Amino acid sequence: MQDIRIRPATESDGPALGRYGGALMRQHHDLDPPRFILTDRPEAGYGRYLVSRLDDPDALVLVAERAGEVVGYVYAGLEPMSWMELRAACGFVHDVYVDAGARGRGVGEALVQAAIGWIAGRGQPRVVLWSAAGNQAAQRLFDRLGFRRTMVEMALELEGRGAGSARA
Repeated sequence: MQDIRIRPATESDGPALGRYGGALMRQHHDLDPPRFILTDRPEAGYGRYLVSRLDDPDALVLVAERAGEVVGYVYAGLEPMSWMELRAACGFVHDVYVDAGARGRGVGEALVQAAIGWIAGRGQPRVVLWSAAGNQAAQRLFDRLGFRRTMVEMALELEGRGAGSARA
């Protein structure tokens, strides 16, 4: 972990952010194609989106860098109270992704810890995140960091079902 540096992302990190954001999108889509979207060339869109968040004081985009090369990122933000989610204001870790060649070396943990520190520094009482049901490695990391399960998302695909086939 000594050779990894966590730093704020910059505009010049856009291609790496896009590459990893696209990989995250593909990973989720591969786990559950009906639930998770996959766009054509997600790298360009994801990279633009993450770069667009760099100047937002309520958003954080950090990268992990090894030998001058970006090997992962975390994207977090401050979220207001939500009646729909029955949730108080909080910090939210939206994305964390580490290049396959850098996994198992504490990079993901360092990125999430840095996001937690940023959120705590803004006076938030908790950090919330979501994890794809099939992403066991990420869930083990979040468990180690002290996160607890609070919600279970469930999906029902309606395509191919008749109008009267829903069960009460």
